[in-house]
Amino acid sequence: MSDFFQTGAIATLHRLGTPDVPRLERELTEFVRENPVALVLPCHVRELGSKALRHIVRELKAVPYLKQVVVGVDGAVRRADFERARRLFAQLPQPTALLWNDGPRLKALFELLDEADLSAGAGGKGRNLWMCFGYVLACEQARMVAVHDCDIITYNRELLARLVYPVAHPSLGFDYCKGYYARVTDRLNGRVMRLMMTPLLRALKSIIGQHPYLVYMDTFRYPLAGEFSMDVDLVRRVRIPHDWAVEVGLLSEVFRNCAPRAICQSELCQNYDHKHQEISPRDADKGLNKMAADIAASLFHRMAAEGIKLDAGLFDTLLSAYNRQAEDTLRFYNADSVINGLRYPRHEEESAVSTFVRSIRRAAREYLEDPLSAPLIPNWNRVESALPNFLAELHKAVRLDNG
Repeated sequence: MSDFFQTGAIATLHRLGTPDVPRLERELTEFVRENPVALVLPCHVRELGSKALRHIVRELKAVPYLKQVVVGVDGAVRRADFERARRLFAQLPQPTALLWNDGPRLKALFELLDEADLSAGAGGKGRNLWMCFGYVLACEQARMVAVHDCDIITYNRELLARLVYPVAHPSLGFDYCKGYYARVTDRLNGRVMRLMMTPLLRALKSIIGQHPYLVYMDTFRYPLAGEFSMDVDLVRRVRIPHDWAVEVGLLSEVFRNCAPRAICQSELCQNYDHKHQEISPRDADKGLNKMAADIAASLFHRMAAEGIKLDAGLFDTLLSAYNRQAEDTLRFYNADSVINGLRYPRHEEESAVSTFVRSIRRAAREYLEDPLSAPLIPNWNRVESALPNFLAELHKAVRLDNG
């Protein structure tokens, strides 16, 4: 993506020329004296033995500007699994803490939240991130957090530096930065973003018009990217979904809590690859089928919160408009693939669109049945108000688990 075009709604920070990672890291080492950085890594126990995560740990060893690393470990139902995670991340020279989300101490804290009617929801990436953010707040060491996934095959230090830099820089004025990148192998990847999210947003704009929220969401080049950074004050205010729609839900919360001039997107790397999910067209509760439905549902709930009226008639029109947008999108990506000598499995792409139509229809039906069912976790300001000692208890639990 070697252009420098600005989309207008928010700032786009491009990757231009030959990358100079040492310069970025030297400047970041100066910036973090005023804005210490915590890196949050949501991790599942099945990723512990992967080449991707081992490579990420090797790269992080040489990063000089991190104040702390916080790893949320999901799926570690046995103590042995958590200890395996501790051994892997013990290689890092930075102060590192692991959250054992399935351990007895944190389970007790989840129960405490349930009793106070502040449920953190079911286990998943959203709840994992939320608990890690709480631990960062409890430590009171960082002024900003950065987040990336643990399954990035093409990870390098440039990605992290370009993610952190816009918010860490003392004079750029950004409170939130979203990463974006190309995802290309012998074909174009990122099917949910290419074939569901963007055509859906544009179909909605064709029906509703240029609503500020829809314009904002369509401005992001990769709205489903798992990489972002933000100021710690924003961490306290935003609510995070606990389902698969964490990226869309968080972008929506940033829209609500930030001025557009304080939001940017940064191109992180030349190419990006991570594990690929199956479409699962015959199982609505798995893979990209489930992900697409959660994303669409999150989008519908946020649109309603912005005052956009959604009813059965609109959803009927939307499905037709989405189909038309998706057909055009397929033609565009086919041409893009041809000129670049990439494979373009047209049948697979059209089958994915058919699956996403069913995902959108299911999300619309669930929204109409219960318009108030958005799975948002309370923000940390509310938790601190209701349970003033909760962060101290979280800090203690993590310290004992890591002891």
